[in-house]
Amino acid sequence: MTVTAQNSEIDLAGAIGLLSAAGSVTVLCHVQPDADTIGSGLALAIVLERKGVPVQVSFAQPDELPESMSELPGTHLLAPAGQVESEVDLLVTVDCGSRGRLGHLADRFDGARTSLVIDHHRSNTRYAEYNLVDDSAESTTAILARLFDEWGVEIDRDIAHCLYAGLVTDTGSFRWVQPGTHLLAERLIDTGIDSAEIARRLLDTHPFGWLPMLASVLGSAQLVPDSAEGLGLVYALLRHEDTIGMRSEEIESVIDIVRTTSEAEVAAVLKETAPGHWSVSLRSKAAVDVSTVAARLGGGGHRFASGYTAEGDSEYVVAALLGALS
Repeated sequence: MTVTAQNSEIDLAGAIGLLSAAGSVTVLCHVQPDADTIGSGLALAIVLERKGVPVQVSFAQPDELPESMSELPGTHLLAPAGQVESEVDLLVTVDCGSRGRLGHLADRFDGARTSLVIDHHRSNTRYAEYNLVDDSAESTTAILARLFDEWGVEIDRDIAHCLYAGLVTDTGSFRWVQPGTHLLAERLIDTGIDSAEIARRLLDTHPFGWLPMLASVLGSAQLVPDSAEGLGLVYALLRHEDTIGMRSEEIESVIDIVRTTSEAEVAAVLKETAPGHWSVSLRSKAAVDVSTVAARLGGGGHRFASGYTAEGDSEYVVAALLGALS
């Protein structure tokens, strides 16, 4: 069942009813978690804990929370993937467009009495029993802010910290906004959070080793001017050996450098997670919906930011991407 239609039509009350009736809750975030999925998961878990509901938050990969998110409130509610209960009253996924993005924790659906998806990805596959999906929202944390208001939950400093983390990262430091985005940000900041420190820690802090890694990756960059119907593609390869010793934050940040290329509408970074296995990040500026490109290759995401996984050598993966863009 889908508890949501579109935009302002989403049934927040239906989701609140499920959450209010639950005797126990597991909140799952997507693999290789970013601040929107973790911020959403922790904010919801904090609210549930305060209501006396047993709750766990988890993700399948990597084994530890990215260091840049370690100061988010509510991390005491995080459980290692191997310790997630096999049976639960309500399973909630946050910011996760498909069941496959849960990794090996997808099997927790089997032991859940009911399930709820809360997400803003256009490519969401509506894989739960109830699906609260608003693909017009800036972030999943923005949906939760509306849900908390409807629920009568006070958004205090701790909850605001989690919500702001997702908002600032998923809007690209407020590059991609809509009417109301800055009003929400102002409201969260008014709780007393240090917005500058949150953004700096999440987006602008890297160890020295990031610099030589970045130099190696950018040296592989290629420009394909006639791709994307003549709008141009720029891509770079992040080899497995380049990622050794790097945090997920450093690996995921490369696309934000590559996408600044003025001659290309579309940017891609091919990240080799293991020999012959790739995680591909896509970005576009305005004219290309990369969520449709990613969907053709088995992935999904947002209009201007999407991704997918692939197998094969780099030449094969690049050729497949060029084909999907043609």
